[in-house]
Amino acid sequence: MPVIREARPADFEGWLPLWEGYNRFYERSIPEAVTRGTWARFFQPEEEMHALVAEQDGALTGMVHYLYHRSTSSLAPVCYLQDLYAVPALRGQGVGRALIEAVYDRARAAGSPRVYWLTQEGNTVARRLYDGVAERSGFIQYRRNFPD
Repeated sequence: MPVIREARPADFEGWLPLWEGYNRFYERSIPEAVTRGTWARFFQPEEEMHALVAEQDGALTGMVHYLYHRSTSSLAPVCYLQDLYAVPALRGQGVGRALIEAVYDRARAAGSPRVYWLTQEGNTVARRLYDGVAERSGFIQYRRNFPD
């Protein structure tokens, strides 16, 4: 079973392949400046962005990023689990579940009334896990992207 812990600045080289794998999976290209800026945010005390990693036998095998934000339906901050990734060879072995449970623990400790996240409809492997650890909200996401 992996050890779940807060990411540390020295973890960058181990985190980067996980981040790149996550982005490949979702077929998105993130500029290096955004990657480095995102990594830096995790260690800035004024930021509400957080990163946890799964570690097994000295190697990082998974990551999760989450943040807190205000909500009109709660005075306490709501927790958004933004990115979750486990090394493909270890999927189904509890890495993703352990990362989600660690976010749950931190959200409870922060007084958050809920943790939520999004995934693609076709992400059936992940959805099997998600169906066992949370309930579907019934909401559909809409978005509009703006050019750079």
